[in-house]
Amino acid sequence: MINIDRLIEDLAKVREKSPLVHNITNYVVMNNTANALLAIGASPVMAHAVEEVADMAAIASALVLNIGTLEPSWVKAMVIAAESAHRAGIPVVFDPVGAGATPYRSDTSAMMLRECRPSVIRGNASEIISLLNASAKTKGVDSTASSDSAVASAQALAKDTGAVVVISGAVDYVTDGARTGEVRNGSPLMSRVTGMGCTATAVVGAFSAVNPDLFEASLHAMAVMGIAGEAAASGAEGPGSLQMRFLDALYNLDETVIRQYIR
Repeated sequence: MINIDRLIEDLAKVREKSPLVHNITNYVVMNNTANALLAIGASPVMAHAVEEVADMAAIASALVLNIGTLEPSWVKAMVIAAESAHRAGIPVVFDPVGAGATPYRSDTSAMMLRECRPSVIRGNASEIISLLNASAKTKGVDSTASSDSAVASAQALAKDTGAVVVISGAVDYVTDGARTGEVRNGSPLMSRVTGMGCTATAVVGAFSAVNPDLFEASLHAMAVMGIAGEAAASGAEGPGSLQMRFLDALYNLDETVIRQYIR
């Protein structure tokens, strides 16, 4: 399903255009996310004040919304930013962190789907199932389901919302309701580093900024995450060295590495 030549082209476009990716994200991952975007060649900005998010989204190339550390004024800012992003014609990427864990997260996620109208939704299996079935539960922000068990839910969610839906897991799945692709790269060690899923959402934002086919852009972004994670894990002694090596792997990613690792 992945066209390697097109993947390489998209990576080159990210580095050539250095798209501004506006992130309204959580406290836990801000530094990781910003560094990952810089390493891949994009330009991150973390702006969440209600007073400036509309202006920032208007000059960005993609908007990433992440509800990891929920707070009412940030939720309001996300809606305002999304409205600005839609006026500007840029993609909105939504990460429903922990959807299903508490009523507040579930209700906020449902509201975000209605009000922010995301172009891409990326989550783990439990989060994606929860978006479709409000009674489904998650374990905090971790998935209690395997990614393959959420494919049907992701396809239905894509059809319901018009968004591309991405499921992270041992195998990553990407669907627009009609097409469904898989990414089989990555390492189990990635799950031991906080914010890898949130980083994937931001990288999806960067690729969505340079490729209007958001299904293809999302597939390419997840492939880049998986390849970089796998390459980093090959020399890592544990989560700490993986995190450092992951940024280096993103920075050094090229055609040779992509062709060597992609499955």
